[in-house]
Amino acid sequence: MAELSPFGVRVASGTLREDGGDGVVLPHRWTEEGVQAGPATNGAQVLHLAVALCVLNDVYREAQRLEVPVHGVAVSVDGSFDDVWASTGIDYDIRLDTDAPDPTVQLLLEVVEEVAEIPRVLRAGADVRRRLT
Repeated sequence: MAELSPFGVRVASGTLREDGGDGVVLPHRWTEEGVQAGPATNGAQVLHLAVALCVLNDVYREAQRLEVPVHGVAVSVDGSFDDVWASTGIDYDIRLDTDAPDPTVQLLLEVVEEVAEIPRVLRAGADVRRRLT
């Protein structure tokens, strides 16, 4: 996985977890040892963690549905911002530890690209506003 910017994050589970890495360990329904996630020291990283965790979760969910064995998942997410803090785009990379053949892995990744909810919301644009009391 590529070097991350100060806004980049990584989440990992199973055989692709790195003990002692940046971040925290979060409980996870598909992995006994949880998901290592981080860093989360600024708002940009928290935004990127939302994407990373969503993609990781959807890899497990869709792999189960497609009967693809998954031993580990690592997702790195990075992006940048312009001078007025508008995102210039978010990129993510998925690494899998699986015994599945490459065509099956590619199908899984295509399905995840289509169904991952947080990336879909961000692609569509979200109206964020302060609630007036």
